[in-house]
Amino acid sequence: MSLPALILLPGMMCDSRMYAPQIDALKNIAQCQVGCISGADNMADIAAQVLARAPKEFALAGLSMGGIVAMEIVRQAPHRVTRLALMDTNPKAEIADVKAARKPQIDAAKAGFLEQVLRETMVPRYFTNHYPHTQLEQLCIDMGLTLGKEAFIRQSLALKNRHDQQDTLANFHKPCLILMGEEDELCPLDRHLCMMSLLPQSTFISIPKAGHIPPLEQPKATSAALTQWMTK
Repeated sequence: MSLPALILLPGMMCDSRMYAPQIDALKNIAQCQVGCISGADNMADIAAQVLARAPKEFALAGLSMGGIVAMEIVRQAPHRVTRLALMDTNPKAEIADVKAARKPQIDAAKAGFLEQVLRETMVPRYFTNHYPHTQLEQLCIDMGLTLGKEAFIRQSLALKNRHDQQDTLANFHKPCLILMGEEDELCPLDRHLCMMSLLPQSTFISIPKAGHIPPLEQPKATSAALTQWMTK
């Protein structure tokens, strides 16, 4: 019997390397596929692109922007998603202050300063300060530079103009995992409690000593949570 399909959607300016520990840990229980979320400048088209490459039915997990894309996939094709994991993400539309900050970042990327945006504005907010994360920070910068400025611009616009997905979650009645790094400042606890309240079959897990990207910062705990979600 073939293993169930699991589509993993990474965070903004991240690729399959973000999920490398989980892909290895889950290899005996799921066929993992990392979806591309940088091919369009709006959530509807990004989700449609992922669906076009996806099997008929699949489990779906997304972190941060990947979680936002996952919610749009559920909106478009709830019958194809067998279970859902939302990690360090936000079901609400982008607030005005964050929208306003997008333009200077986009302008900087267009001018050739993508690495500076990644290194000075984005990556410093990803991890906790319990211990140095030099290697993980450099990995995130490398992933972002691999994707490049055009991907950054498209993803920024998609995030800026996204819609609220609370109604989408309220109408999804399959097993769900809500996971967050305990010290995530970008997507704090209230966003995750909101999602949990909307999803009738949800389990909430908070990963200690982790910030915005627990799959990298606390890979064993994250893999254990995803394994439990996939097998329960």
